[in-house]
Amino acid sequence: MSTAGDVAIDVPIDTTVKAQFPLLERSVHGHPIVYLDSAASSQKPAAVLDAMDDYYRTVNANVHRGAYEIAAAATELMENARADVARFISAPSADEIIFTKNATEAMNLVARSWGGSNLGPADAIVLTEMEHHANIVPWHILAAERGFEIRWIPITADGCLDLTDLDRLLDGAQLLSVTAMSNVLGTLNPIPRLAAAAHDAGALISVDASQYVPHLPTDVGALGADFMVFTGHKMCGPTGVGVLWARSDLLEDMPPFLGGGEMILDVTKEGFRPNTVPHKFEAGTPPIAEIVGLGAAVRYLEGLGMDAVRAHEVSLTGYALRTLTDRHGDDITVHGPSEPAQRGGVLSFVYRDVHPHDISQVLDQSGVCVRAGHHCAKPLMRCLGVTATTRASLYVYNDTSDVDSLAEALDEVGALFGR
Repeated sequence: MSTAGDVAIDVPIDTTVKAQFPLLERSVHGHPIVYLDSAASSQKPAAVLDAMDDYYRTVNANVHRGAYEIAAAATELMENARADVARFISAPSADEIIFTKNATEAMNLVARSWGGSNLGPADAIVLTEMEHHANIVPWHILAAERGFEIRWIPITADGCLDLTDLDRLLDGAQLLSVTAMSNVLGTLNPIPRLAAAAHDAGALISVDASQYVPHLPTDVGALGADFMVFTGHKMCGPTGVGVLWARSDLLEDMPPFLGGGEMILDVTKEGFRPNTVPHKFEAGTPPIAEIVGLGAAVRYLEGLGMDAVRAHEVSLTGYALRTLTDRHGDDITVHGPSEPAQRGGVLSFVYRDVHPHDISQVLDQSGVCVRAGHHCAKPLMRCLGVTATTRASLYVYNDTSDVDSLAEALDEVGALFGR
């Protein structure tokens, strides 16, 4: 038996985990809630909620600044969480873990600090057509200021990266910035291969792992990443906290991103000296309770076992693909790879010609929660030839009954809108 915080895990994921998430006990519109929007934000287990509540009730002091007992306890909780995160992604040092408010801020940190120091009119970076806006817009903003080129890796008809011209695209580039798993297609990209190609071309690689870290065992060294960003609220943790991991030598050379308290060693009227890493990039009071909650989320997922999490999701994704196809046939198109082992549990689909917002509203009447829209990936939507999709996304607390509820609720959509 393994443990995660105060929660014991000794039975299969798909039979008991749901009971550890208080919100999933709710009903909506007279139906038990079926939460299928974890790619947007996951639910939180009691272990995480309890850890944050305990912090506020028993510690609740600022960090790194007080010599009294509860201030020291707050600092210890925060730094223990930093160590938890480092262990979770196999980072060489906890000092390489930078806490931000989300993955978007972490990506902006990379763009502003590293990009602002290293990119100019003669330079280029490489993105892909399946990126989230958080890995596009910061580079557009910086490119408008600095004049560098943005190149794009296209996608194939089955939702994978088309790497035919990878060497040409990387030629002379300084950075490849790529998602590890698409938040629309579920596609798992070959990060070690991409990292090796980038390094051979003299470029660095930045990995958006927001959809990857919550679902698969993660080792930054094995991936070959130079930068990696992810967020707490997609991995059973709270909102308001994200992570940048980067190689220590890069962090040492990068200038501060924000200025203010904690990120300085000294300030004079003539200038300042920045603090050491990681504090150099953590200006002001951090989201302490959220960091504590993220540490609890890491321990919770470790208790489940990330190999078990991945195996559960591969099995459930395969079941979902079969069930939706068998039940709805040509009426439904699920974008992305058809092989469950090549994707995560993100199922973006088009159902007949019904608008995704209408589908979402009808499903909600059955208690089924899905996301409808462009999923912060408008360039990808244009590649797919759609303006929006309906997205159901699976996680540790979902099971086959949730998939069945989705498939059955789609019957209601068909009955309401006809053909």
